[in-house]
Amino acid sequence: MTRGKPLLALKVDVDTLRGTREGVPRLTRLLQQHGAQATFLFSVGPDHTGRALRRVFRPGFLSKVSRTSVVEHYGVRTLLYGTLLPGPHIGRSCVHELRAVRSAGFEVGLHAYDHVKWQDFVTARDAQWTQRELQRGIDAFVEVFGERPKVHGAAGWQMNESAFELESEAGFDYCSDTRGTHPFVPLLPNGRAAPPQIPTTLPTLDELIGLNGMSADGAASHLLELTREPARAHVFTLHAELEGMRLLSAFTKLVAGWTAQGYQLVSMRRVFDAANAASLSAHEVVASQVPGRSGTLMTQGGYAGAALQQAHR
Repeated sequence: MTRGKPLLALKVDVDTLRGTREGVPRLTRLLQQHGAQATFLFSVGPDHTGRALRRVFRPGFLSKVSRTSVVEHYGVRTLLYGTLLPGPHIGRSCVHELRAVRSAGFEVGLHAYDHVKWQDFVTARDAQWTQRELQRGIDAFVEVFGERPKVHGAAGWQMNESAFELESEAGFDYCSDTRGTHPFVPLLPNGRAAPPQIPTTLPTLDELIGLNGMSADGAASHLLELTREPARAHVFTLHAELEGMRLLSAFTKLVAGWTAQGYQLVSMRRVFDAANAASLSAHEVVASQVPGRSGTLMTQGGYAGAALQQAHR
């Protein structure tokens, strides 16, 4: 794909008010200290994290909660937003923090308007609902940054067919809504193509921690083992609420380890530019399970994501 150092893109999903205010500044400082780049995808509407408790009935959710200490990572107050406490509007409350990321030279894009609402409902909603939610996110992003987002990464890797089509209409250069192995063009059931996808290729720390007793440090070591032999560009998704806070030490180990392995830590746009969109192959997008995460996610057709995690199964 590229000459010189292999590329490893860092995709930072920012879901909550606390993550925006506390986790994001810590991550930007760490990345600047290591000369690393990243793409920050922001939730820019209300923080309704507390409503995620509806997922208690989803297969695998309780085991994931018990493994990753959700209360410790997110805090009690955040887990009450949208239920016992009103959900604060992140875009309006954190204008300074959001703009500071772009001013520091990092790529910024849209994650969601209402993160929980999109993640929990988009797969079962129609085009009208999807268009409304996506447009709300675009409008709120414009309020903060004064320009439309050029990259979208769906909350929880959750999409529907209409969402992929609407991304084309919205003018995104590329998107990162899927798990996969390499950049591709989504081929939809109606025969149309959506904007190129730069999928997440590696397991996330929260998918690994707790499996077979694996610690955060052990999860970082496992990821470094997966990337020991660079074959193609990778994309690693992290969260401001996790790696920007209680998992900062584990993420610091990853940054140092990937640098020692010879990777150049870059934004997703760098991978997109290197991939040459005109020559990308087309793949179907399918809903599949990913080890360590509850429910199904949007994945690249032919994706063998489980193979990346066999060592800890």
